[in-house]
Amino acid sequence: MSLSEEIKRIYNQGTTLTRLILINLAVFLTIKILSVIFFLIQNTQGDSVIMNFLALPADISNLGRRPWTILTYMFLHYGFFHILFNMLWLYWFGRIFLEYLDQKKLLSIYLLGGLAGGVLYIFFYNISPAFSDALPVSVALGASAAVMAIVMAISFYVPDYRINLLFIGPLKLKYLAIAVILIDILSIQGSNAGGHIAHLGGALFGILYAGQLKRGKDISRGFNRLMDWFFSLFKRRPRMKVKYKKPEGRPETDIEFKTRKAEEQKEIDRILEKISRSGYDALTKEEKEILFRSSKK
Repeated sequence: MSLSEEIKRIYNQGTTLTRLILINLAVFLTIKILSVIFFLIQNTQGDSVIMNFLALPADISNLGRRPWTILTYMFLHYGFFHILFNMLWLYWFGRIFLEYLDQKKLLSIYLLGGLAGGVLYIFFYNISPAFSDALPVSVALGASAAVMAIVMAISFYVPDYRINLLFIGPLKLKYLAIAVILIDILSIQGSNAGGHIAHLGGALFGILYAGQLKRGKDISRGFNRLMDWFFSLFKRRPRMKVKYKKPEGRPETDIEFKTRKAEEQKEIDRILEKISRSGYDALTKEEKEILFRSSKK
């Protein structure tokens, strides 16, 4: 099996967490490879053109010319340590998240948290006089806001969950979450003010999401339906199968019985695999009925 086939297999069979990490790594490596090419051909503007095309501008007029950046910025990293720490946080807290919530919620919080972070960043840079000089040239990039939304969502959903930190020992998630929020607030005066504001936007969404979910309300449900519709546009429609009914009254032969059972089991296995990938909520009404009938046998 070639490397590309192995990566494709990991992506197709992996969880949403795995896919998010792979997408971020793929974007990072692609940009780095293009950077090397620009260096070799002595194109000094190539890097900045790509980053400006994908990074989120604070200036609303620039955003109007590049509206896609509100989404692309949350998959964009330039430095090695930037993507390393973001992906480590995503992996660690994504694993905890999936112990309690499903993969569809993980994707929704990542995207909505990234959007919330981007909106808060744009809002503060346009209303605060402290950023008036930086406004025309400031851009945001990185998965930090999206990752922060996941960190805060699971930290406030299971606040007493304990993790072991180096040099500190066992610590409840709620205390770690509070410490991270305070660090971001106190760091706004630093050189990466936009990044810390975006972190807080993602964090606020994560906290809001967890609070509403505890009350039985999933505020990402409408967004999930939108994503289901969008991804359905790219799915292949199943081929129509023609089935022949046996004559009425004729008993089923052993071969027919075994064939029917094998087909039913194959369908059940497919549905269970879909649950493991996307959660029970991803099933269609027909798939849920099939699963229910099989449990009664």
